[in-house]
Amino acid sequence: MEIPEARVPVLLVHGIRASATMWRFQEQKLRAAGYPVLAIDLPGHGQRMNEPFTVSAALAAIDAGVETLGGRVLLVGLSLGGYYAVAYASRHPDRVAGLVAAGCSAVPKGPLLEGYRLLARSIHRLPDRGLWLHETMARRLLPAAGARDVLAGGAALDVMDAGLRATSTLTPLASLAAYPGPIWLVNGALDHFRLNERRFLAACRNGEVVVVPGATHLSSLAQPERFTAILLRIAEQVWRAD
Repeated sequence: MEIPEARVPVLLVHGIRASATMWRFQEQKLRAAGYPVLAIDLPGHGQRMNEPFTVSAALAAIDAGVETLGGRVLLVGLSLGGYYAVAYASRHPDRVAGLVAAGCSAVPKGPLLEGYRLLARSIHRLPDRGLWLHETMARRLLPAAGARDVLAGGAALDVMDAGLRATSTLTPLASLAAYPGPIWLVNGALDHFRLNERRFLAACRNGEVVVVPGATHLSSLAQPERFTAILLRIAEQVWRAD
């Protein structure tokens, strides 16, 4: 009997305030297509809600996920997870067969980030620390299934300032330039985090921009079918080439 060739494992890294549950749709489709897949929680999120968020702790969480999947993966991160996936790939290129950096094509410094931090601090001062606003925005801006998935792991309301502060120390352009493998910058057509998309693409040695039609920032949740079709195409390409 012929033994099926093992497909490249896929590690999924979530965005800020979310958790591993935001990837439920992608996990199901990837597994159905034969790919080993794992979605992790970063420190301060999901089942690790009480842990402090730091750069080193976030990278260690990704490394543990890579190890769980056998030591070499297609690494997929969205928003916050995208920035840390980029940083990890630059430091451990031998452990990353391919990199999908979604919703993170903006340099995390300057007025954009400082304005985001100021808004996050203001929301955190609300009596419920912003829980009602977080849940309401998810339900209004995402399809019902996407809202359920992103809210299922709880809202990491206390991680915003530490997470944004830590992320401001990253250098994604230099990290993209340092990683020699294939990179896909996957952005929603309506994503405000496409601000520096051309600079990010120019930094890549082997990069490609892929736009998700009709998608906003959380493209995997806003357009799950389209995002997942892109991810499956990338996964097959990496598997065939690796």
